[in-house]
Amino acid sequence: MQETRQNKIARLLQKELSIIFQEQTRAMRGVMVSVTRTKVSPDLGICTAYLSIFPSERGEELLQNIEKSNQQIRYALGQRVRHQLRIVPELRFFIDDSLDYIEHIDELLKQ
Repeated sequence: MQETRQNKIARLLQKELSIIFQEQTRAMRGVMVSVTRTKVSPDLGICTAYLSIFPSERGEELLQNIEKSNQQIRYALGQRVRHQLRIVPELRFFIDDSLDYIEHIDELLKQ
């Protein structure tokens, strides 16, 4: 039962975080940030979000900027989900490099 609730909240947070990142990166030309996956802890206090950043060369730089603005992102998320969630979870961001890994495997297979 708890897992179902975790999954629903994770999907909700993924959707809302992607909208927030889409609005924030609209002003930055040539940069795209998408939320590929979210996980919520069993107590619903921590949300781990995996981000896919294009171009991947600027991934570390953008992740540092996202970490600096973590409180503003959490506030914006709280404004969006205030009627669905009682407590806005703490946000943790990681780079999802699965697409880079897939590209690397494709290159190796083509050789």
